[in-house]
Amino acid sequence: MTNAYRALPSLNALRAFEAAGRHSNFRAAADELFVTQGAVAQQVRALEEHMGFALFQRLPKGVALTAQGAIYFAEVTRAFEILKKATTQILKEPKTVTISVTPTFATKLLLPNLSTLATAVPDVDLRTVATESIADFDRDQVDIAVRLTRPPFSSSFDTQLLFKQKLVAVANPYFVADITLPMSLKQLKEMPLLHDSHNHWPRFLNTADKLAGAIFNQTALALDAALAGQGIAIACQAFVKADLSAGRLLQVSELDLTVEPDYYLIRKRTSVSRPAVDAVWEWFVENLVVG
Repeated sequence: MTNAYRALPSLNALRAFEAAGRHSNFRAAADELFVTQGAVAQQVRALEEHMGFALFQRLPKGVALTAQGAIYFAEVTRAFEILKKATTQILKEPKTVTISVTPTFATKLLLPNLSTLATAVPDVDLRTVATESIADFDRDQVDIAVRLTRPPFSSSFDTQLLFKQKLVAVANPYFVADITLPMSLKQLKEMPLLHDSHNHWPRFLNTADKLAGAIFNQTALALDAALAGQGIAIACQAFVKADLSAGRLLQVSELDLTVEPDYYLIRKRTSVSRPAVDAVWEWFVENLVVG
């Protein structure tokens, strides 16, 4: 017997189509879904190929549903509303809050404060997901996310600036014990530098020269190497504040560099009351926003 579900297009394609149809614009749909305009266009194109007919007319500014597209859009919208209603009902009294954060944010800010957060929301089960990937609030069942991003933001989301990326150079005090601080740019270039995937050292040192040193895929790993006395790392000041205060790290140069994008707190707006999510959101705002 033929499996009827094989005829269904992908959920991502349907979500892109529904958002684009509602906004009549691929860019606005991309902003809402936190993906690129190209990703939305690709998903819609794949859906059109799957259906065998055009869903949109491409216009100089935006898009317009074709006659068949408008019929399909109405049915897809109705299907999403049914899914939303069913999900809302089954999660009527949610007590679990899922927080999606970057790995470095998790290691350097969230985990050290997790007991304080748990005390502030004692009746909430906290679930933390550490990833650099874009959060799909519906698919991944994410309630709150912390991401490097920039405005403008879709009206479908609440956002709160946590802090800007003010980069500083840090090292284990014993690693620089024989060096007079603060170090100059020339001295820094000659030191073992610890790199991460953001690769901010060339801009920090204002150089196009190849810089030696170990490379890590996460800032947290580069900072761990710095704590272990393996070299000098560069990181957002908010991530090393506790280590600097405790004397585990030293800021080795007076130089700093503020780069974009910034760290934002993000959640999807909903008409359904979520006291547990509100409580966790308010804790983040009260404790992790850096003025």
